[in-house]
Amino acid sequence: MELLARDRRIRFPRRPLIMGIVNINDDSFCGDGRVDHRWALEKGRELVAKGADIIDVGAESARTNRPAITPEEELARLNPFLERFPLACNDLEQRDASQVFPPLLSINTWRPEVAAAALAYGGHLLNDLSTLQDDRNARICARAGVALVIMHSVGSPKIAHTHVIYQDAIGELLSFFREKISLAESAGVSPEGIVLDPGIDFAKQAADNLRIYRELEIFREFDRPILLPVSRKSVIGRVLGISAPGERDPATAACIVAGMLRGASIFRVHNVEMAWRVIVSIQRLRGE
Repeated sequence: MELLARDRRIRFPRRPLIMGIVNINDDSFCGDGRVDHRWALEKGRELVAKGADIIDVGAESARTNRPAITPEEELARLNPFLERFPLACNDLEQRDASQVFPPLLSINTWRPEVAAAALAYGGHLLNDLSTLQDDRNARICARAGVALVIMHSVGSPKIAHTHVIYQDAIGELLSFFREKISLAESAGVSPEGIVLDPGIDFAKQAADNLRIYRELEIFREFDRPILLPVSRKSVIGRVLGISAPGERDPATAACIVAGMLRGASIFRVHNVEMAWRVIVSIQRLRGE
């Protein structure tokens, strides 16, 4: 299996990729963002130095209890970072031989106009929250030659879907991915340019999220990298009774281990240092 992302080709099996999160906003659920591109650039450098293979940058929180910002504001936050990030890591060195370096850059947005403008600066992936309700973002990725992350949810972003109940959550995800992969490929996205994200905490109950963790291997049927956004998720808080997201890192580490054992290829995390140590430890225990 390979991932083709613009001019980069990543071959699997290999050590799972670590996607480090940079939030250029002030309302992230973790409280770890700032509307400050200089801070964001330094944050991105720090995550790369700690072992991040991908930097996922976004300017709008996905939280549904916060108002949406305009496309103009989203781009005003993103553009200074995107202009400077390609040069920001030039003086860094690989943390280990397995790190993808220079790192890939992922744009986290759902608006087509923002995706098109942001990807004009470069970038390798579109981390799309739109659920591909149409093919616009897929066509943008196809034209730019970048990879597309297809995330499962229902309805539109920035609208709460906590009421959604599935009779069979795994069956729903399988059907969704079959439909959206076909849509993306019809729009011109290479099969090697598709990443699948089961959308932990998006339009799902706690039991649905836990079942996804347990049965993650079923998504191997698509022969595509699986992105598991495990970091500090609300389901962890519900299971353990931990309200503060920053205190959920030990359970996040457990989710990374479970994901590695069940075939996840990419982990999206806030704490890159912890993720790197967990992944390398599992590799060593396996004799890899």
